[in-house]
Amino acid sequence: MRLRSVPLGVVVTLSLLAIIVALTASARSFAAPSAVPAWLEAHVGNGDGQISQVVLERARALYLKKVAQGAVRNPCYFAMDATRPGDLGNGVLGRRYYVVCEASQSFRAISSGHGGGRNLKGTVDFSNGRRCAKNFGNAMDSELTAGGAYMTSEAKTSFKGFYRTGAKQDVAFQRTFIQFDGEGEAANARQRVIGGHAAQVLRGMCMRKTPNSSYADHDGFVPFGKLVDYAGGRSNGCTSWSPADAGQLISMVKDNPTTLYIYPESRDIASVASGHSASGTYWNASCLKEIGKPKFWPRKMLEPVIAQYKKDHPAPPAQPLPICKEP
Repeated sequence: MRLRSVPLGVVVTLSLLAIIVALTASARSFAAPSAVPAWLEAHVGNGDGQISQVVLERARALYLKKVAQGAVRNPCYFAMDATRPGDLGNGVLGRRYYVVCEASQSFRAISSGHGGGRNLKGTVDFSNGRRCAKNFGNAMDSELTAGGAYMTSEAKTSFKGFYRTGAKQDVAFQRTFIQFDGEGEAANARQRVIGGHAAQVLRGMCMRKTPNSSYADHDGFVPFGKLVDYAGGRSNGCTSWSPADAGQLISMVKDNPTTLYIYPESRDIASVASGHSASGTYWNASCLKEIGKPKFWPRKMLEPVIAQYKKDHPAPPAQPLPICKEP
């Protein structure tokens, strides 16, 4: 899936200004809905690959607000609907993360992971399945998705280790992480290390003797593992994308921040859970049928529980990685 490239020239600037001027009223208020242009309205709906009305309205209002404040110059903005299924079965992933570039009239819907949560056995279970998220929250170490307003920030690239390709070549795995800064209930995103990255990780780690490597430690060893793609799985609360999509999205926002709106917020969850949905609140029908009632776990309630669980179940001392057996 390719994202349309957008030249950052005079045409984009003028188009952005036209959007801002035409919708100044909506830009003044994050909560206020705005008139959606006809080309974008065609993508509004509750089907796969479409964006629900309330999600678009809030994401668009947030973007226009930040543009008007001078905080954003990027011609594109992001949104995510975490009430939709992430896994549609048979290897098909749900498209619930949106890239909207109004200046070039470009809309893309791609897959994205949701926070897996945790099951603190014998204490409390706030874990999520692969397909649908039931639990949301903003507590430290909860591994839950928190809805609300975010802005992309700095990009951090770190070396994770080596892995072997099908051609029996050893490749250094470096993953780039885009830090998010949140507002309101999501204001602790930086403390929680919430951001966006490729849904890839090295598993089965061991240390291999490679003294000539620039990544070798003082004993001449480098970490080595198997590269695993978990695009169809859950995250630790971050927004995870397929490797191909991650490369495109990261290039769009590196040194050029934009907004991300994640639905639902706690107010939406409370409304749906009560059975008396407020105007403008919605939930994906198939996921709602599967999860029953969604729940938001506020940090003031959940963080003490997690802290006590850690105290009662201390982690074993960290062990050094074993030496790789294969040559």
